[in-house]
Amino acid sequence: MKRKYILPLFLFFQIVFLKVLAFFPEFVEKWYSNGLYIYISKISRTILGKIPFSVGDLIYTVAIIYVFYWLIKNRKTGWKNITLSVLSFISVIYFAFHFLWAFNYYRVPLFEKMEINREYTDDDLLNFTEKLIDKTNEIHHKITKDKTKKVINPYSQNQIFEMTQNGFDRLAKQHSYFSYSNPSQKKSLLSLPLTYMGFGGYLNPFTNEAQVNDKLPMYGFPNVVCHEMAHQIGFGSESECNFIGFLAGISNEDLYFQYSAYSNALRYCIGTIAAKDEKLFKQLKQKVHPGIIENYKESEVFWKQYDTFIDKAFHAFYDQYLKSNQQEDGIDSYSKFIDLLINYYRIKGIL
Repeated sequence: MKRKYILPLFLFFQIVFLKVLAFFPEFVEKWYSNGLYIYISKISRTILGKIPFSVGDLIYTVAIIYVFYWLIKNRKTGWKNITLSVLSFISVIYFAFHFLWAFNYYRVPLFEKMEINREYTDDDLLNFTEKLIDKTNEIHHKITKDKTKKVINPYSQNQIFEMTQNGFDRLAKQHSYFSYSNPSQKKSLLSLPLTYMGFGGYLNPFTNEAQVNDKLPMYGFPNVVCHEMAHQIGFGSESECNFIGFLAGISNEDLYFQYSAYSNALRYCIGTIAAKDEKLFKQLKQKVHPGIIENYKESEVFWKQYDTFIDKAFHAFYDQYLKSNQQEDGIDSYSKFIDLLINYYRIKGIL
């Protein structure tokens, strides 16, 4: 067999292997997520965590430029050779992607790990949302002392990166599998493109850096950091990372972290009710402090500035990406963490 066919064939075998691996989440959980991955991620974060800029973003930028250069340079090589070369490149990247992080998509679901039910009724949602409104109002008032004022986070983004560890340390005392060490959070060098794409952050699976969009409204910034850190400790599901990010936020001693987590969860819950019952949504909205609503409007205004066909195209692409990686709800997976919240609250009895 000619060498140029080896890597394209390897790509085919990788795809088949992943189809089979999906039936063995316990194997992935034991040997990869709680085994090999722990060492891979700690090594990556130890080496790159102290570098003040995003190494992953630089790698992506250089890679994209090189791909365009290579395609122009080899445009006359012939479609067969170009196709084989592209497939070989994809094969190597696909292997690195899964080996360094993405096998975590195939681990045991968090609701099984934590023995949390995923079902809830409309009454469960309403009851939880009302409790969440009370709690968010309480935190909001502790910060602002005024129902009408929006929360303005006083910390710098670098300070927030440092402060996030507190929440994970406290959370790990309750659930050891949420332990986080060797921090590596970065302000993305690609924040403007990320904003046009409609993303608040992402985990670079090759460098294990938590990349955060530095243009985001600051009241919600801590919650985004906690979400990306959840990806770093080996959770691929967006709903699970929203849930873990929420727990890390409310576990933090700082009120601004708590507010960021509670207000984000409340927005999802009220949004879910709005989609089902407009009248009930309006009733609940009246109970929310006007200052909290102002923070929501702040986010809406921010994202509306960058609302173009670009974010819709990337969201459609990302929707398919998630569906191909064990998240059948696609981009709607982000809101599915509500069932984890409601049933976790049912077990704990407190927010």
